Amino acid sequence: MSNLSKPLYTPEQRKRRNKSVWTLVQGILAPVQFLIFLISFSLVIHYLFTGDGYEIATISIVIKTIALYLIMITGSIWEKVVFGKYLFADGFFWEDVFSMVVLALHTAYLYFLWNGRLDANELIYLALAAYVAYLINAAQFLWKLRVARYEGVAEETVLAEERNVSGGMAT
Repeated sequence: MSNLSKPLYTPEQRKRRNKSVWTLVQGILAPVQFLIFLISFSLVIHYLFTGDGYEIATISIVIKTIALYLIMITGSIWEKVVFGKYLFADGFFWEDVFSMVVLALHTAYLYFLWNGRLDANELIYLALAAYVAYLINAAQFLWKLRVARYEGVAEETVLAEERNVSGGMAT
């Protein structure tokens, strides 16, 4: 069965999601990470166009990568709490697969930064590849957030209608 035909969350999973502190943590970390990305991206672009600011761009990429690791770790904990597995739960399988690509690109950046096998421009282009992958992955998660909100509204509508019907029958 495809993910399009089954809900993102079962009622039990939705309850666990709503009660979990990790949902709040993700809700805070995601926009913070995006803000870090925007700042870093602007520094990277500035370096590419001017040739100035390589060091600050590099620091920002490292900070962005640390933020990514943090959100990946806490996101895995969230997924375990909600779905019972740390990664690749049915509802977020493809997002998690692509997250591994994002993580691999960011980790490759750190590896090549550390060992010095790539020059500054090659490192910056690797960071840009990681950032493009991050944007695609962020779009995947935003889409799932929209789906989850739609499903939540639909579920509340059904529950309200059931209460109205059963309330009307009882009188």
